[in-house]
Amino acid sequence: MRKVVLFTASSLDGFIATKSGGIDWLFTDADYGYKRFFNSIDTTLTGYKTYKKALSFSEFVFPGKANYVFSRKKRRPDPNVTFVSRNVPAFVRTLKKEKSGKNIWLVGGGSINSVMLNAGLIDEMIISYHPIILGGGIPLFTDKSRESEFTLVRQKLYPSGLVQIRYKK
Repeated sequence: MRKVVLFTASSLDGFIATKSGGIDWLFTDADYGYKRFFNSIDTTLTGYKTYKKALSFSEFVFPGKANYVFSRKKRRPDPNVTFVSRNVPAFVRTLKKEKSGKNIWLVGGGSINSVMLNAGLIDEMIISYHPIILGGGIPLFTDKSRESEFTLVRQKLYPSGLVQIRYKK
């Protein structure tokens, strides 16, 4: 069965973006394993707000992948993604079981991360903690997340001060 992997970055105080959705603080001159991770997946799962943020980049950020965007509303077609408005956990369970392929990247954001966590669908988390305090913003998980335990698999410290931690269920 395919695994759902949350691969994301966070501030030290647990935010994945500023209050206004800014993510400039994420971009550094280091790769932190992104390219290797990107090659290990063939599918992305993204919330609508995160998808909209991705559209602000000069080119589509997940080329060559099956990209699913979760939205409560019907959206205009986009040739790069498939919009999903039905039951998110049921859709992902089917995706994990019925489709062969590589791992599935849970891109985020915080709301979809919590939906997936609460449904027990996150198999691994790779979180890159940047040495910055944002003081508020979009949380890694919403306050509606249930208590969940994971096992530490690996941690890596980079010269920049970034700490990347890998957990599995």
